[in-house]
Amino acid sequence: MAERKNVIKKKSYDFALAIVRLYKDLVENKREFVLSKQLLRSGTAVGALIREAEHAESKRDFLHKMNIALKEANETEYWLELLKDGDFISKETSQIYLPQISELIKILASIVKSTKASLQR
Repeated sequence: MAERKNVIKKKSYDFALAIVRLYKDLVENKREFVLSKQLLRSGTAVGALIREAEHAESKRDFLHKMNIALKEANETEYWLELLKDGDFISKETSQIYLPQISELIKILASIVKSTKASLQR
């Protein structure tokens, strides 16, 4: 599990950094402020919650933080799809970000599932 945590930590940080850059581009070049702010908030929250979970007070606290990270990841996927379908980002741009958030969702879902299972033992 420790190795998986390091993978999720790195991937979520790299994704957050990419989202910060996308936000900057959306604000400066597309003059889009509302959806991009939502994307920035949820897209960076994923990694922040994963970092928080590293120092959870208990396994239940860890699970809680990872569950919230999963919710934020799902929300981020929603904002990316909305920006794509609203023609604020190109299909090509969305094909950079959507697979990344999809991968984070899968990893987080797996961590949540395995943590829940270990708590039930």
